[in-house]
Amino acid sequence: MFMIILSPSLQSFHPAEAIRSSPLLTKTKINRFSFRKSSPFRNSDQCSSIPISGEQNSTVCDPFLVHIAITLDFEYLRGSIAAVNSILQRSLCPNSIFFHFIISNAKNSNLESLVESTFPELKFKVYSFNPEIVKNLISTSLRQALEQPLNYARNYLAEILEDCVNRVIYLDSDLVVVDDISKLWSYNLDSRVIGVPEYCHANFSNYFTTSFWSNTRLAGTFKGRRPCYFNTGVMVLDLFKWRKENYTKRIEKWMEIQKSDRIYELGSLPPFLLVFAGHVAPIEHRWNQHGLGGDNVRGNCRDLHPGPVSLLHWSGSAKPWFRLDSKRPCPLDSLWAQYDLYGHSYS
Repeated sequence: MFMIILSPSLQSFHPAEAIRSSPLLTKTKINRFSFRKSSPFRNSDQCSSIPISGEQNSTVCDPFLVHIAITLDFEYLRGSIAAVNSILQRSLCPNSIFFHFIISNAKNSNLESLVESTFPELKFKVYSFNPEIVKNLISTSLRQALEQPLNYARNYLAEILEDCVNRVIYLDSDLVVVDDISKLWSYNLDSRVIGVPEYCHANFSNYFTTSFWSNTRLAGTFKGRRPCYFNTGVMVLDLFKWRKENYTKRIEKWMEIQKSDRIYELGSLPPFLLVFAGHVAPIEHRWNQHGLGGDNVRGNCRDLHPGPVSLLHWSGSAKPWFRLDSKRPCPLDSLWAQYDLYGHSYS
């Protein structure tokens, strides 16, 4: 367990503060990335009873694997590599983890060889996500980064991954895990389709436009529910239930309404809130200490929520690798730097 106690200065911000901004990093050719090879990892003796089918020979359908889905693209590649490294270093049974990497079509195909060279023993598979699937459903957002098609791949995990994968942890690329990921994997979702930390102190109405709340038919979707804000960067998903009830279509329906009625401003989050808010399995806040990238305007330094920490998440406009490279880091960025495998040090 990783413990940090700081003053609770992290506050929810109004989505209207967000602005459209250009990506902080233009897409860079793969040969400009240089990552150090990760430290060796292996299961502890306590994992010896877990019947994983060999070191490198486990198939994606092995029922004893922990499944994690993360997107890979050039802009956030450094963050994704650090996230994977943190999971492996903190896991009691790293050889029992299978990573599902989602890329945008085949143009990023060289990313597979980069992952192999950085994590030679890693169990993983790369999946191609076709941007055309979602292109006509994406509406303009207050942050241009939120309009990228790969940002919506989380909506389609039930279709992208093999049918034998009935549960998966979805993680954003701008985070590090400082606890054993199997603890998150083992949460009981009961009858729910997703498990997330909820933040009921946030003003939920701010995540939708005035036109949404003034439309009785649309606003009525929350009738009989106690909806709370949650962040979609850390989710435990029951893909069996998702497929059975076709939740992908439910999310797409709200994206279609958004195209004509403009009912929200912030990318892929609001459709999840519309479908699931008030109907989630609650997970401890320690598993998504989010907002460390500051708000969507200034990216100011922020402290953690009070309490124990299992996952640190740099959601917001500023990412730790940019601040570290610019020699203007926030205090908590040093915790991310411990897992950075990019080919230089900060000394």
